[in-house]
Amino acid sequence: MDINKLHNLFLASKGVSTDTRYIKKGQIFFALKGDNFNGNVYASLAIENGASYAVVDDSAVVKSEHFILVGDVLDSLQELATYHRKYIDIPIIAITGTNGKTTTKELINAVMSKKHTVFATQGNLNNHIGVPLTLLSMDKTIQYGIVEMGASHIGEIEKLCSIVNPNYGLITNIGSAHLEGFGSVEGVKIAKNELYRYISETEGILFVNGDDELLMNLSTNISRNIYSENTDSACKAGKLKSDIFLKVEWNKVQLASKLVGDYNFYNILAAICLGVYFKVNEEDIISAIQEYEPENKRSQFLETNNNKLIVDAYNANPTSMRLSVENFKDIAAQNKLLILGDMLELGKSSYDEHEKIVSLVQKLKFDNVFFVGKEFMQFSNKTTYPYLFFNTVSELNVYVKNKSFNNSFILLKASRGISLEKSIPFL
Repeated sequence: MDINKLHNLFLASKGVSTDTRYIKKGQIFFALKGDNFNGNVYASLAIENGASYAVVDDSAVVKSEHFILVGDVLDSLQELATYHRKYIDIPIIAITGTNGKTTTKELINAVMSKKHTVFATQGNLNNHIGVPLTLLSMDKTIQYGIVEMGASHIGEIEKLCSIVNPNYGLITNIGSAHLEGFGSVEGVKIAKNELYRYISETEGILFVNGDDELLMNLSTNISRNIYSENTDSACKAGKLKSDIFLKVEWNKVQLASKLVGDYNFYNILAAICLGVYFKVNEEDIISAIQEYEPENKRSQFLETNNNKLIVDAYNANPTSMRLSVENFKDIAAQNKLLILGDMLELGKSSYDEHEKIVSLVQKLKFDNVFFVGKEFMQFSNKTTYPYLFFNTVSELNVYVKNKSFNNSFILLKASRGISLEKSIPFL
């Protein structure tokens, strides 16, 4: 089936789905395959559950005209998204970076939605499947699209750019993450810079942190808008001294955010910069920043019956872990407890990067620290500090259940795969 005909079927449908458990009547089911699943097996179930069509790449499962046989389902999904992006023909902002992608995306969405009709990536659907699904969720009523792009290998951002064709680009920062796939920090730099290269080739516009020397150097000779704390720029703001929640001064106005940590400063400043650029009025920018509350265990502040928690357990890499620990040290509070879980996907750099975090914790003289996971466990006999080490969150929870933690201020930080949020009910 040619892409134009498939797109016409899509426009007449109720959208697309890749999961028969959540399919809605009238949607088109795309039978994706992975290492541990084969969507072709569920194509008939999708039709039974109300799908108007099932796109498959196994001729053995085709049973009627409601089955669309293609060479590769993922390729067809991406091709449909690329075609649809041209069809809707709206300005799209692409966001990538080592840390802060999702928070920055959500802040920009909150600010721009005060004036415009905006659709942004839902959650962190930012990969080779999530990005096409994001585009296919947009229609011609949308004025601006915001697409988050994630990557763990060189070439992935370039591929996503070819699908999204962004008009604007923003890299939050470049640091140590997914080193198992990228190979090194230099590999991360090459991968993230694929967005800058695409924007340069298509004569788009960048939004750049003027205080980040690397990003400034990479974006030289590309049309850009600069936001900054320390350099002269069209969008400048400053951090204010605060206890837990980040406060910012912009245009002589103090903004009290609901975000924890100075490391969120440039995420807020980026949102302000885009708000100004896209002509959102000052009062709306301020209210959007102050009203935004983080979700999904990203720098969330929670109060239980016994303790106060900063929960940042959705993602972790050496850069974000260091920033979180340093920020926690600077917060004026009594009875601090660090609960740190493994940072995943670091490959051959994993031992060294976890050792650096243990050394940092020692250097900052934290008294109460729990380390969780097999990577941190390697240092259980290599520190003179009385830290506690646990192989799993389950082991941690057994220990915590039998102890009394009251009036403590606790930071939970780990990669999503550690499931550190499962300790919250015991704290």
